[in-house]
Amino acid sequence: MIDRAIAARRIVGSVVLVMQDGDIVYRRAAGFADREAASPMREDAMFRLASLSKPIVSVAAMALVERGGLDPQDPVTKWLPDFRPQTADGKIPEITIHHLLTHTSGLSYGFLQPPDSPYQRAGISDGLDRSDITLDEEIRRIAAAPLLYQPGTRWGYSLATDVLGAVIAKAAGEPLPDAVRRFVTTPLAMRDTTFFVEDGARLAVPYVDGKPEPARMADPQLVPFRGPGIIHASPSRALDRQAFPSGGAGLVSTAGDYARLAEAIRLGGAAVLKASTVQRMTTSQIGDLTPSGLPAWGFGYGAFVLKDSALAKSPQGAGTWTFNCAYGQSFFVDPVERLTVVAFTNTGLEGGFGAFPIEIRDAVYGRSS
Repeated sequence: MIDRAIAARRIVGSVVLVMQDGDIVYRRAAGFADREAASPMREDAMFRLASLSKPIVSVAAMALVERGGLDPQDPVTKWLPDFRPQTADGKIPEITIHHLLTHTSGLSYGFLQPPDSPYQRAGISDGLDRSDITLDEEIRRIAAAPLLYQPGTRWGYSLATDVLGAVIAKAAGEPLPDAVRRFVTTPLAMRDTTFFVEDGARLAVPYVDGKPEPARMADPQLVPFRGPGIIHASPSRALDRQAFPSGGAGLVSTAGDYARLAEAIRLGGAAVLKASTVQRMTTSQIGDLTPSGLPAWGFGYGAFVLKDSALAKSPQGAGTWTFNCAYGQSFFVDPVERLTVVAFTNTGLEGGFGAFPIEIRDAVYGRSS
């Protein structure tokens, strides 16, 4: 499946790692990290994570919960007193940490909104562009835009994890990158997972879908997303020390590092969380609500959770948790089959939202395609 995707010029390069019962049963780097320079992909290549940042930051939040520094039922205003976005009728509802963790807060993303929406008018960053604003200013701008719905009444993918990152910084008493390092990446020896890259030599060059082949990303790059939205991506953001730390999109990592995180959670938290906390994170926390267009899925604290394998037409076991991202990465953990699968590419959107992650999933389970 990897060779076919590269030969068909749907992706440029990939690193795929499959673990079962904690053992690596498949690992491979294929294609190019830099096609124009003919630099082959390496297993230790670093990738911009975009939304795969969210599970990492959510783990940091739950580590704070275990230490008594946060409670999912806390109002966000306990930590960010001025964060009081209004609904369309002018009311100011209470948004809780639970709402942020589950994407039920009423917030949105600029790339999910039509042109000239309040998100664009407020100058809100989606955490992928080369913005010169601070995290505090980003939070102020998000609060100035109206909520799309009453918190807790709907599920809506959003900048909630960026707000959560600001909460973590306040609750931990240190910048978000330091908190993530203390609670997650250091205990798990995730040495290549960071908000800022000093040396870009190991960073895989990002590409964007195109015909007859993916195009090398410009800086900035406008990436059409589903519906009316446009993702504003600046690959150089990962090399910008001044860029605010986006909890929802700002991290860089390797496939090996990400597998360490996923395996630690699969095994009940290892060095970072208690088993009871992991159970909470990887069980749907949104009741009867449904993620947009995904009736077989729920959402836990930081990841999608599979509720109905048959409805999803998936070989994955119920309870599988997963995430995909716009830069072309995906992962899933199947607790039934004791599988951890990390599939990183340097091609968006195909590597994250196209056929590639489905093909890799089916190949892992021995399905023909």
